Amino acid sequence: MTIRLCVFDAYGTLFDVDAAARAAADEPGRDALAGCWQDLSRDWRAKQLEYSWLRAIMGTHRDFWGVTQDGLDWALEAHDLAGDADLRQRLLSLYWQLSAFPEAPATLTALKSAGLQTAILSNGSPAMLDGAVASAGLSGTLDAVLSVETVGVFKPAAQVYDMVDARFGIASSEVLFVSSNGWDVCAAAGYGFDTAWVNRAGKPMDRLPAAPHHVLADLTPIPEIARA
Repeated sequence: MTIRLCVFDAYGTLFDVDAAARAAADEPGRDALAGCWQDLSRDWRAKQLEYSWLRAIMGTHRDFWGVTQDGLDWALEAHDLAGDADLRQRLLSLYWQLSAFPEAPATLTALKSAGLQTAILSNGSPAMLDGAVASAGLSGTLDAVLSVETVGVFKPAAQVYDMVDARFGIASSEVLFVSSNGWDVCAAAGYGFDTAWVNRAGKPMDRLPAAPHHVLADLTPIPEIARA
């Protein structure tokens, strides 16, 4: 069936989640962060996701901004930076203005030019997503920005993917779902979407019941896949 809608995960797919720690590490007086920013950013992201899954299982939902702060606090303590309140605030501030990956604007523009609809489906809270989209200059290339806060549970719960049909009213087979998270794209494939995994880091495939239909190094091939 023809693809009519391309749905993108936000963090790690359109927006570079390492950008906050990278930018802060380049600032004067951040020598302690400069020596560990890559590991800190990795741990921050890992805990952010881990806490979202655990809260979904435990039924103790907290919005993604809260989970993001919890993940950062863990990472700062793990790297002996928990006492630097200024650094914590700076990293959180930068997270509201993450840069988009270089090919993201052109990819979304090409999809819109081809007559396809585009959307974000993200764990992010509405305010976080609005800030990231505006900061990256992507507002004019998206038809909708969908947050899990509508259903009160994080991906990969099926209720999250249900939001696409609720908003657009099209068959799952007409949706190309794009994510850099292997677990997310596998869940979306099992749900019934056509899927593309943006595997920027060259990671192994997750061992889950479904697998992505396409595996890419970045977003560049998405318009061609959607048209095909």
